[in-house]
Amino acid sequence: MLHHISLRQKILVMVAVMSGLFLVALDQTIISTALVKIVEEFNSFSSLGFVITAYLLFSTVTVPIAGKMSDMFGRRPVLLAGVLLFTAASLLSGITTNIEQLIAARAIQGIGGGIVMANAFTIIGDLFSPRERGKWQGMIGAVFGLSSVIGPLLGGFLTDSHAFLGLVTDWRWTFFINVPIGIVSAYIIARYCPAIKHDKKPVVDYFGAIFITLALASLVLAVDNTEMVFKGLIDAGMGLTAIKTTLFAIFGLSSVAFVVAETKAKEPIIPLRFFENRTFSLVMSAAVLFGAAFLGGILYLTQFNQQVFGADATTAGLMLLPMMGGMVFASIVGGQLIAKVGKYKPFIITGFAIATIGLFALSFLTVDSPYWMEAVIMAGLGIGMGIAMPVLNLAVQNEFEQHDLGAATASSQLFRGLGSTIGTAVLSGLLTAGVASGMGAINDTPYVQSLRQAPNSSFTEEVDANAALQINTQRAQISDKVNESIDQSPAPESVKEQQKDAFNEQQNDFSKTVISAFTDSLHVIFYVSSALMAAALILVLFIKEKPLRGHYDSAPGIE
Repeated sequence: MLHHISLRQKILVMVAVMSGLFLVALDQTIISTALVKIVEEFNSFSSLGFVITAYLLFSTVTVPIAGKMSDMFGRRPVLLAGVLLFTAASLLSGITTNIEQLIAARAIQGIGGGIVMANAFTIIGDLFSPRERGKWQGMIGAVFGLSSVIGPLLGGFLTDSHAFLGLVTDWRWTFFINVPIGIVSAYIIARYCPAIKHDKKPVVDYFGAIFITLALASLVLAVDNTEMVFKGLIDAGMGLTAIKTTLFAIFGLSSVAFVVAETKAKEPIIPLRFFENRTFSLVMSAAVLFGAAFLGGILYLTQFNQQVFGADATTAGLMLLPMMGGMVFASIVGGQLIAKVGKYKPFIITGFAIATIGLFALSFLTVDSPYWMEAVIMAGLGIGMGIAMPVLNLAVQNEFEQHDLGAATASSQLFRGLGSTIGTAVLSGLLTAGVASGMGAINDTPYVQSLRQAPNSSFTEEVDANAALQINTQRAQISDKVNESIDQSPAPESVKEQQKDAFNEQQNDFSKTVISAFTDSLHVIFYVSSALMAAALILVLFIKEKPLRGHYDSAPGIE
């Protein structure tokens, strides 16, 4: 352990690290509420996917490289660079004047966010013994839980124009809010974060960096907003299947080249010897499955609340509070218990088991289920995920010495992130296919035909499953707009009432059909998510746990 560092200094460093991590985690949820306003202001709906994908792409690519760099050059300069990049990019995002500038700023933000994500968990290993790390891993898990709730609420508040300190907020404030917190975090890290000495001159693995960048970039582009990102090629006549096949081929070839490069590199980004460690291999596999299943419990529950309960985005986020409360509580308490007993395997097994049951229980939700039933299930699911999530990093860190902590911990973040990215694409595909199948000929329904025939209609193209879900969430606004249009017509009042009644009946029938198809499809999502979590549970059963040490075998020096 870093014996020369006082407890006060450690706490200051962790506060700075957690504040930076909070900003990065918050950004992933707060931006979702501002996207509509952003593309409306810039009149660039076709670029909606780029705003999201730019961040995801660059953050994913950065994580493994940043983890290895922190092992080579020290945690402080790398983490500081990440916080400063993220903060500067947030400022640039807020002052952009066109969509191209915003996409570029989001890419820089992704680099900064990837650096912070890679090192926030690792620095715990620098400051605390393996047995103490559980407490702080739990605290960081709680940060993620809080950001998931606060993000949509804060984003909605800032985007909806409220007076604040004599100024009126808008979507740009979802970026500006990062700046003061980022500056304070950077100052504390620069002043109090210890710098670890390195005895040998670092040798950069350039080929490994190039090939892992190509591999991860092609994989992300193949599964995330592919149709929108490559719209130009598709419009030019190239098929979506051909584009995805090409991207997957690049991913495969680059992955092979990366493995070859790592066998020859003196300082590989992800040393292949890591995979000879049984616990590391099992945890990486479990992290992929956990990442995919985790989103099945959050992303689609929000849609369930919007479709079934008619909640707006902010209310749908508030309805997740039982799950987030359970996650925060379990992360903190679980970390304390792990530190007390000195073992982590019983906790990760318990967490995965509870999460598996919770995800499966979600499949019992129907259109007639009361909210309290959903809240109880969500609380249990949150407890399971809160127990298990921080332990993944702890299990990996306990297998390696100090000089490998950055690369090992970043690998855990990378594999979980890839699981989330791929899982989102697969589960979204299943959901869309299920809704389309359940609704049948969507465009032949009287309601859709009425919308397309209405004056100044925005529904000029074919309505697919995703559009049908969006139409259903906007049913109140659509109804008000149509009723207003009917009121302005010269028809007699009796005819107007008949037109309104007919439209409302069509809308109700359409809504029932959408919700029924959506709920049936969502059950499949929860079945798949619970199966993924069960598979992760089976994997962690085979972990051979090492006792959590109370001190390091050799403490690094301090500058």
